[in-house]
Amino acid sequence: MDTQTLLYNFVTFMVVLDPVGTSAVFAALSVDMTAKERRYTAEKAVLLSTLILVVFAFAGAKLLAALGVSLPAFRIAGGLMLFFLAIDMVFARPSGFRSSTAAENQEAEERHDITVFPLAFPLISGPGAMTTVVLLMGRANGNPLQVTGVLAVMFAVLAIVLLLLYGAGWLRKALGVTGSNAINRVLGIILAALAVQFVLDGLVETFKA
Repeated sequence: MDTQTLLYNFVTFMVVLDPVGTSAVFAALSVDMTAKERRYTAEKAVLLSTLILVVFAFAGAKLLAALGVSLPAFRIAGGLMLFFLAIDMVFARPSGFRSSTAAENQEAEERHDITVFPLAFPLISGPGAMTTVVLLMGRANGNPLQVTGVLAVMFAVLAIVLLLLYGAGWLRKALGVTGSNAINRVLGIILAALAVQFVLDGLVETFKA
């Protein structure tokens, strides 16, 4: 796998998983936890998210086939969905693609354990992340080297998510709301371009077929 493809996959996962934004939300939800509880919760959530994304990486295409949905059609739909997510990021608006709703946040605050909801889903392995891993595995087209590259990059970004969850409190204080929003806006512009590329790839494959 060439360096350009690895970089493409890395940027895509970094933008969609959004380690900085996820850690900021985690810091707000874990204010009453001890350092040990916060660390344990972060590890469990990332492990669960990894399992979810690995399942989608290998079973996502089969599920689409069972539903009669072609991969080009999913690329177009996924690209459009990621584009709408990018718009929300640029305008610093909360999105149901990657974050929880107000009602879900209230429910999360009342829960003792936030590991599964909302941390693992939808903050880490939300619809955007699931769509992305299926799309990137589709681009790999069954090539063992490229498939390995997609998974390796995904694991690397999930490791970054875990590291930032460990330092969630410090990161939130250092960046503040304005800093987090500024980073999200830049990443949103990048994601918009990547989303358009997914749509173009889907259209090209459709016309070829």
